[in-house]
Amino acid sequence: MEAKKPYVIAIVIQMIYTGMFVVSKAAFDHGMNTFVFIFYRQAASSLLLLPIAVLLERKNSPPVSFQLLLKLFLCAIIGSTFTLNAINASMKFTSATVASASYNGVPVVTFCIALLLSVCVQPATYGLLIHGIREGGCEAEEPLRHSKAYRGSALSRGRLWRMAWIKGTFLMVLAMLSFSLWIVIQAGLLKEYPNKMLVTLSQCVFSTVQSFAVAIVVERDFSEWKA
Repeated sequence: MEAKKPYVIAIVIQMIYTGMFVVSKAAFDHGMNTFVFIFYRQAASSLLLLPIAVLLERKNSPPVSFQLLLKLFLCAIIGSTFTLNAINASMKFTSATVASASYNGVPVVTFCIALLLSVCVQPATYGLLIHGIREGGCEAEEPLRHSKAYRGSALSRGRLWRMAWIKGTFLMVLAMLSFSLWIVIQAGLLKEYPNKMLVTLSQCVFSTVQSFAVAIVVERDFSEWKA
């Protein structure tokens, strides 16, 4: 059972991410601003982790230097603020299915980035497969009785739909690349400061501040901030 534990954990994490994509997409379809959503999400994560970190790590936490805080701040930008906002923005244009499928390619991209940066990775990564992003959808033929104006309008909507999917998929690829880069950076960061709980909490707090700054610039109407 001990040998199977990593696989069980990986499956559970994948299910959580899939559920998160579905719930997030539903919230966005009902008018929730994606940038405000990320601020709330990161703030909730920080509030949840803070008491746990205080209880478990207050006695054995090594000192944190200014240089380390700067690294954590930059990691929060790459792995949380940029990645999560790009993912959520892409889901406004595409679907939760695209987000989930793209996430499956993260291990392979992470391995390639680690290889380029000469970072040590686990040999088991060689066995990972990339799940392609599948963009579905077809257009039905227009009945001959429809007017040319209607056909033109339908074609215009079709072009807008395709452009939205292209933009959404591009944002998702950017998010996947930044998330993979963040994982590689994390490996070196945890060697320097091995306290995983405090590293996670610090990045959540930094990301909360960063996400608030982004959200307040993008959405200044506070009536839109109502959950």
